[in-house]
Amino acid sequence: MTALDLFLARLLLASAGCLVAGLCVWGLTTVFRRRLPALALQRSTWLLAQLTVAAAFIVVLLPHGGRLQVVPVIEMEANRPPRLDSSLATLVPSPASGAANAPASKAQDFSWLAWVARAWAVCYLAGLAWMLLRLSRARRMLEALAAHGRRLPGGDGPALIEVDAQISPMLLGLGHARLLLPRHLRDFDALQREMIVEHELTHWRRRDLHWMAAGLALQLAFWFNPFMRLLRERLGWAQELGCDRDVLRGRPPAQRKAYAAALLAQLKLQHRLIGPALPFGAMRGAIGAETLASRIALIRAPLGGPTVRRARVLAVAGLGLVFLANLALQPALAWQAGVPVDAWPAPRALDAGLSMAAAPLACTEILDAAGGRALVREGRCAERVTPASTYKIPLVLMGFDSGLLRDEHSPTLPFKPGYVDWQPSWRTSTDPAGWIRDSVVWYSQQVATGLGAARVQGYLDGFGYGNRDLSGGAGDPALALSELSPSLRISADEQVAFLRKVATRSLPLSDHAYAMSARVLKVRTLDNGWDIYGKTGTAVARRPDGGKEEGQMLGWFVGWASKDGRTLVFARLEQQPGQDGSYAGVRVRDALLRELEQRLPAL
Repeated sequence: MTALDLFLARLLLASAGCLVAGLCVWGLTTVFRRRLPALALQRSTWLLAQLTVAAAFIVVLLPHGGRLQVVPVIEMEANRPPRLDSSLATLVPSPASGAANAPASKAQDFSWLAWVARAWAVCYLAGLAWMLLRLSRARRMLEALAAHGRRLPGGDGPALIEVDAQISPMLLGLGHARLLLPRHLRDFDALQREMIVEHELTHWRRRDLHWMAAGLALQLAFWFNPFMRLLRERLGWAQELGCDRDVLRGRPPAQRKAYAAALLAQLKLQHRLIGPALPFGAMRGAIGAETLASRIALIRAPLGGPTVRRARVLAVAGLGLVFLANLALQPALAWQAGVPVDAWPAPRALDAGLSMAAAPLACTEILDAAGGRALVREGRCAERVTPASTYKIPLVLMGFDSGLLRDEHSPTLPFKPGYVDWQPSWRTSTDPAGWIRDSVVWYSQQVATGLGAARVQGYLDGFGYGNRDLSGGAGDPALALSELSPSLRISADEQVAFLRKVATRSLPLSDHAYAMSARVLKVRTLDNGWDIYGKTGTAVARRPDGGKEEGQMLGWFVGWASKDGRTLVFARLEQQPGQDGSYAGVRVRDALLRELEQRLPAL
């Protein structure tokens, strides 16, 4: 599936979630309306109900809405890369069975969903266009009616326009408001006419036009959701009841009775000229036989005081619970973990004539630490190779957790003849910070042998680190337990799985170990504000038979990036031609950091 298909799939799922949320919100507000009739007076409740449904839609539609989930992602054992027997660790999987082909097969499995999502997108746009057309026609009809009306004298407020049409009195225009009054109001007595006009002017003073425009905009955007229409209609009723309350406040029973009689008279005279497709910025008096009885009942016995406040509090709390429930149960795009992001360049293109096994090894993988969702997975990420110096990450954790290492500058160990000294910078006393900075192999060997084989093996088993095989080394602990181990192997999939445990502190290690490890593993802070932690690694590339791949090197860069409480873990592995005076791991790191500078804000 392409990035567009993923977005359309999210749109489909968001639409389904919106319908479920609408049903829940409508059911909740129905219960409240029956148990607490004062709720019908609160226009804020109904607009908030619409916004709750809209928020349920938006959360699913967001590219990274998954990290907002209340319920954590449940990891299934079947989704984890299989462990290979140590005797098979160096074999390259065939193209037919290799895990690198999993993204393609998953994408094919979900091709039906892509077509359904595309069809729904077409239907959604068509429905949206139809709704806009209806609103535009209704708007033109009202404007024409106002243009042919007669201007009446009036004071401050909207212009009064008398029209020769059997309509309900209505306000028109968000900016330049006009009040359309049907000519038949002349037949009402003066008090009734005054109260009806005052009702409409109260709408104007309360800015009910703006509230109704917001409700209509939400109904338009979610035209497919019948509950949004029902909630918008209830918003209109709350506005009518609120205006009734304000107009009648303090009036004697005789005037209240006259007002109710005016409503009945208006119902008999008005026609449904405009229909349900009211345009933005138009609001008519809502009078209908099916609800007039309840409206008159509230005119006779108004509600208020603590009952209204209680209704508002309970409504807000209930809608908040509905939203949280939707947030917790929103559908996850599980297949997205195996789909590359088009914006990321492939680590290395494959020539048409090369098989997967013959192509240079390359993988880029980025994972959301909190939810475990893969944002990028490209290349042959399931193949195990030596961890090289990236093995220093688990060694750092072991050292600080055990107490063998105390802080970034202690202990400082002296260099001794016989230690690995491939680099001149290694031939000096080294502390933990220098060990990681200069990737000093002999310091790794001192830490590993200080811990002992049994303890290192126990840590690796607890970490679930690669194949956890330290059997190589021909009896030399310094060789077998360090990054030079000939038997230890790990894949990029396993690297990010391990690093996610580190980033979320879910390993049974001390807080001191996590804090000090982060200090020595800090690489830099990018210009975009992301803090980068990690380690490079360089090793000679090897053929499936274990022999050296002449002139070819493996470069690793693995770690995590953090900003504003969010953490992503990453791993990149590339097979490259060797270059004098340059390490493959450093080249891979520099290339990935340049990409992260540009891409992290969008992930």
